[in-house]
Amino acid sequence: MFKGILIEKDEQGYRAAVKSIDESVLPEGDVTIKVAYSTLNYKDALAITGKGPVVRNFPMVPGIDLVGTVEQTDSDKFKVGDHVLLNGFGVGEAHCGGLAETARLKSEWLIPLPSAFSARQAMSIGTAGYTAMLCVIALEKHGITPDKGEILVTGANGGVGSFAITILAKLGYTVVASTGRVDQAEYLKKLGATEVIDRATLSEPGRPLARERWAAAIDSTGSHTLANICASLKYGGVVAACGLAQGMDLPATVMPFILRGVTLAGIDSVMRPTQDRVEAWERLATILEADVFDDIAKEISLEEAIDTAEQLISGKVRGRVVVKIAE
Repeated sequence: MFKGILIEKDEQGYRAAVKSIDESVLPEGDVTIKVAYSTLNYKDALAITGKGPVVRNFPMVPGIDLVGTVEQTDSDKFKVGDHVLLNGFGVGEAHCGGLAETARLKSEWLIPLPSAFSARQAMSIGTAGYTAMLCVIALEKHGITPDKGEILVTGANGGVGSFAITILAKLGYTVVASTGRVDQAEYLKKLGATEVIDRATLSEPGRPLARERWAAAIDSTGSHTLANICASLKYGGVVAACGLAQGMDLPATVMPFILRGVTLAGIDSVMRPTQDRVEAWERLATILEADVFDDIAKEISLEEAIDTAEQLISGKVRGRVVVKIAE
């Protein structure tokens, strides 16, 4: 038996609770891990609260991120005692995840914990920071350099947004943060934003083509916001799209793409190949400094995760939430 959050769905309804879980609940895998830390992402909050169709199998342990120590392995990729890291691969959705003391996973989903980071720091980054790094790499590969102009980051107060601002600023880019919580402007400017704008300026239906402003953008919102970003990118601009907080629709036209050569780069972090994951984490290790983790992340206990999930869904959580699992 081990402690964790278990999501169940039956004739009694949909519910999540911290409880003792029998190991028989764990699915097949060739590596068993003692979990040190996990995180609370927006997807985890949807799973815990039942406010989104995230969980595909029941019962389910949520948690799309984890870091821990190998306790048992049938794989030659890792040995007992190795510190490993997981982001995505459907864990916490179709395969029991990180918000529990024990996880059983497939070795091909794991990468070694980078030596530059402690377990807690790695989960301060988590899927959010890793996704932000993938977005920045995509902009770089499309030729977006700091001299090209302003980079817009939407959903700026969230985990992806916070890390995207930090990474871009440390690389020398001029960053404009878009948020629904402009009262957090001081926090965003501390991360490196030079300007903070209200998300309402982008979230309503707009023109097929608008005044050129952004050299590039990192967008975690979708819908009208993404359409308006495309319409206001400079010639040859790029937007890395990695989320759908506003909606999964894209009410846009082809005009920005055929008249301004705009590129829409889709960023998937869930099923990303191992080499891309390693590249992203290696870049993070060269860019991030220790002081950023205290600014962006807060730590909670496993027992606090369910209430915090409700707050996250309500937009009351800033930055990242790290969940301490092991005592």
